[in-house]
Amino acid sequence: MVSPSIAAVLGGRRVEALKGGSGLVLELSDGVVVTVSGDFRLIGQSAVEHFYPALGLTPSRDLLGLVGSRVTRAETTPAGGLDLAFTSGSTLSVPPDGAYQPWSASDQDGPLFTAAPYDYLTG
Repeated sequence: MVSPSIAAVLGGRRVEALKGGSGLVLELSDGVVVTVSGDFRLIGQSAVEHFYPALGLTPSRDLLGLVGSRVTRAETTPAGGLDLAFTSGSTLSVPPDGAYQPWSASDQDGPLFTAAPYDYLTG
């Protein structure tokens, strides 16, 4: 059985809610959740913001601006990074990490995609 691509699973989904704290939680439509526990960047039309969840994450205005937007592009890098582009014009970029799992995507049935050190796995 061939697993669906991350683009097929995340593409077109709407950001319903966003939470901070010790990581970023993007609650997407249809019960899909993207969790980011590693450092990441939000690349906007006029600025780039850097976030370090290990230090605590308070969502910025631009990050909160993702709520209501849809995922237009979802890609993983060969080393296990994640890039998500949104209709808001922003791109969320999570670099790979050799020490732990910086991001994951799941739904009510469990993991769909999980970053592994310098790689990623499908559920």
